[in-house]
Amino acid sequence: MSLIVLLSIITLCVIGVIAAVVLFYAAKKFKVYEDPRIDEVEALLPAANCGGCGFPGCRGFAEALVKADHISDMLCPVGGNETMKAIATVLGQDVKETVPMIAVVRCNGSTENRPKTSIFQGAKNCSIAHSLYIGETDCSYGCLGYGECVEACKFDAMYMDEKTGLPVIIEENCVACGACVKACPRSIIEMRKKGPKSRRIYVSCVSCDKGAIAKKACDVACIACGKCVKACPHDAITIENNLAYIDFNKCKLCRKCVDVCPTHAIVELNFPPKKITEDKETTSSIIENI
Repeated sequence: MSLIVLLSIITLCVIGVIAAVVLFYAAKKFKVYEDPRIDEVEALLPAANCGGCGFPGCRGFAEALVKADHISDMLCPVGGNETMKAIATVLGQDVKETVPMIAVVRCNGSTENRPKTSIFQGAKNCSIAHSLYIGETDCSYGCLGYGECVEACKFDAMYMDEKTGLPVIIEENCVACGACVKACPRSIIEMRKKGPKSRRIYVSCVSCDKGAIAKKACDVACIACGKCVKACPHDAITIENNLAYIDFNKCKLCRKCVDVCPTHAIVELNFPPKKITEDKETTSSIIENI
């Protein structure tokens, strides 16, 4: 009986040794080589795993960077230019400076500007509401107000304003990852140039309804009147599908379009107050009457 047990033990040991040898040579033969620079590049990334770079997490982006012939068109929006310069040094490549971007909410249809005409009693989720009906107002393009974009933001750069019912971007926290842009089912959030001194001008409306219909639904809707196009000296504004759009690459921030917009659909951010200048003839008339 003891002999049988001994033979069993010896047999199992032999099988174990053979299996170990087979596994060893299999691992050697099928070993996947991984460039050690991937770990080095990943260590330079912010570990946000936000997907703003277009790859599945920072590890995926690091692998893509190492394998790329040129990284000049690749960007980590969270790390920005400094991170990309450090990565370029590791990889022995050149990288071009990119312009800082920021998210903007292209809807100014607050509860005051865009009155409710119905009540939605379904799930308070933007994607669900968008797929079911036009919303609680007569504008089928504007913000639904359920905050799916806020939930998607990993950097606490957004919140829902209880008074207006619209999302608000916290500029100092926004890293331009684009998560909110992807989350919005109505595409009202856009990435735009941050601008000098964080100054920006854009049309805060996405309604493609004709002027009268758009204005009836929202007091600050773009009515495609074309006044902004005529006023712009830089050909930065175009009208398509009943909606004006300002090209941030052409816009020189002169604010002439803001002055002529009859519905105040064009928003100017972080500008100093304009100086009030009196008309010379009016001033002279007042002086004479005195």
